[in-house]
Amino acid sequence: MFQLVSLADVVRVPPDKFGSPLEDVSLDLLKLKYESTINPEHGYLILVTKVEVDRVGKIIAGDGATYHKVRFEVLTFYPLKQELVEGEIVEVTDFGAFVRIGPADALLHLSQIMDDYLTSDVKSGVITASQSKKTLRVGSKVRVRITAVSLGHGISMGKIGVTCRQPYLGALEWIEDDIAKAQKQAKAEARAV
Repeated sequence: MFQLVSLADVVRVPPDKFGSPLEDVSLDLLKLKYESTINPEHGYLILVTKVEVDRVGKIIAGDGATYHKVRFEVLTFYPLKQELVEGEIVEVTDFGAFVRIGPADALLHLSQIMDDYLTSDVKSGVITASQSKKTLRVGSKVRVRITAVSLGHGISMGKIGVTCRQPYLGALEWIEDDIAKAQKQAKAEARAV
């Protein structure tokens, strides 16, 4: 789930930045500290926005910098268990595929794709089902359910597990076919009554 989160911190403005606009310097410092990190409480921190800086700073003896309180917003992505998300297959491996959801890649294990024998062709980036002949390939758009979330801390990526072994999940073209079949069946049942 994407959301905007309000946070507060203190920024250290070094002396070589004293002539620059305080908001710009603070924004740059906050971006370096927060963007592309993971926080267990807020998830993936993507983008720092709307910085409000206290114009009055503090000076600490022995340090030529000034310290200012700041309030700012961060665009975050926090994957929730059981959440349905759409993403794109970005890599095929011997054991499954990685699906890009938001700023992270989630593991779609072979056992979580469908009830069919699957073969992985890593070189060509394709997973093929032996009976149904359905395929997933690098670039396929998929709808999946998040089943496991383990967020790291700082810059470690964390781990996300997903499944598409439920009705109306999987490659978007599979879902369209399932909906068309269900509509056809509903019309046939309506005629029979």
